[in-house]
Amino acid sequence: MIPRRMPDFKPEIVKSFMDSSNRMTGLPEYLGLRILSMEPGRLTAEMAVEPKLLTGFGNMHGGVLSAACDHVLGCVCYPHMEKGQWAATTEFKINLLAPVSRGTVTAHAEIISMTKQTAVVRIEMENEGRLCCSAQGTVLIQNPRPT
Repeated sequence: MIPRRMPDFKPEIVKSFMDSSNRMTGLPEYLGLRILSMEPGRLTAEMAVEPKLLTGFGNMHGGVLSAACDHVLGCVCYPHMEKGQWAATTEFKINLLAPVSRGTVTAHAEIISMTKQTAVVRIEMENEGRLCCSAQGTVLIQNPRPT
């Protein structure tokens, strides 16, 4: 594997970030998306396949997988960022590879490259022992807004 260069990982913020993220309301709460672990340059999250997330055909809507990718795309960066900064998705591309209709979806996000201003992240999602989604995106690292 090619070594990755990125800003320092701050393990002291992982627990508070995970706790805060897992208490989020809005879309992450609706999706039931929970971060399970964070380590340097990597994140694992999961969500249960709930009936409210399925299409009339009984498969998880691609927009659900896209929203989950967008969320973890930014979250994986926070332990490498300075306090007060935030990650803003500028683009991502997704391949929906297999239908999802039951069980749990597990997302694995990995930082491919990160500077003080941008990060490129790869996400793979699995369900029932198979790859169901692959994505890659870019976030812009934003400094705190002036008060």
